[in-house]
Amino acid sequence: MQSQSSQNLGGREAETWRGKDEPMSIHGRSEHIELCALAESQLSSAKPKPTDLSRDTAIDFTKGALVLSMVLYHWLNYFFGHHGQYYYDYLRFLTPSFIFITGFMISQIQLRRYENSGRSLPKRLFVRGLKLLALFSVLNALVYTGLSGVQVPYSLWGESLRSLSWAAFVVGAAITPDGQRAIIFNILVPIAYLLIVSAGLIVLTKRVRFAFCCTLFVLIVGVIFIRFWDLENVYLDLLMVGVLGIVVGFAQTKQIAFVVRHPYILTMLYCLFLAVITTWGVPLPLEIASVILTTALLYTAGSRLATSGTALRRTILLGKYSLLGYIAQIAVLQVLRRISWLSQHGVGASLGALLLGVLLTVTVVEVVDIARQKSKTADDLYRLVFA
Repeated sequence: MQSQSSQNLGGREAETWRGKDEPMSIHGRSEHIELCALAESQLSSAKPKPTDLSRDTAIDFTKGALVLSMVLYHWLNYFFGHHGQYYYDYLRFLTPSFIFITGFMISQIQLRRYENSGRSLPKRLFVRGLKLLALFSVLNALVYTGLSGVQVPYSLWGESLRSLSWAAFVVGAAITPDGQRAIIFNILVPIAYLLIVSAGLIVLTKRVRFAFCCTLFVLIVGVIFIRFWDLENVYLDLLMVGVLGIVVGFAQTKQIAFVVRHPYILTMLYCLFLAVITTWGVPLPLEIASVILTTALLYTAGSRLATSGTALRRTILLGKYSLLGYIAQIAVLQVLRRISWLSQHGVGASLGALLLGVLLTVTVVEVVDIARQKSKTADDLYRLVFA
């Protein structure tokens, strides 16, 4: 059964990565607005000194909510398959939302946090991008050699690997041209490309906002050109959405505060959007609109909710470990789908699998968070892979 990655703008997970590498620390619900009140985001040549900017819990809440939504999506996909495709149009915002929020964090948080850090930020982004590509390669290699029984020499040198590599790293197809093997965790690739491209643009110019706006224009033209010729490149689509997130992230604090103060407008627009896609489907422009509306609604909710509730705290924690959470929920649901009893005893058993998937995903994240706080070795290992 294919995951979401084979069906929408991209389909993959996402770490829309953690803004800071410390273990969990909950802040007040409106603190992020005041903390983001900084000057325009341009790197200077001053002595490197990252700005002391705390986490934005509204972004963590948004990422956590997206991970939980992914659990729902993959549960539907694994346990109901094509019989449940009626839900697809209403959840296809998930994959591009991950990369959109990644871009938003680059301009809204990281450029401001590292405002006077010289080339520290582009180096950090570049290294993270390479780590994501390596993690993507390792995870897929483990699946193909460990689960599918493919011989290592063949998988390394055969025709299959060349086709798979083209699908995995260039066009973003979820399956190889021969239609035999699905690629997992595809969203790591466009997020890695977004980080690497961002690092290059930050190094090459001080007019960062202008550079990203020009890049967005070029990507839009590229997407239109490809679709005009009835071609498709999922990664190009997702990279465009990620750069759009960066451009949106350059918004001033007062503009973000205006959105947060008017949730009813967003809700009305989202209801209108649902009515439109129910009638006409979801072409690319409407899909991008759904990404912006959904992330704006989640961000607004995260900004306005108190952080004292258990469920909310766990959602925020899940957002701080969004890459780990995404990988964990895929692994958990893949195990649960192989327990035949859960899929053969009606809706009740399937709903139990959904609940169990959520609980186990959150448990994995909490265990890792506690381990990081108690063990420097565990923290170093986590940073080596995910930070």
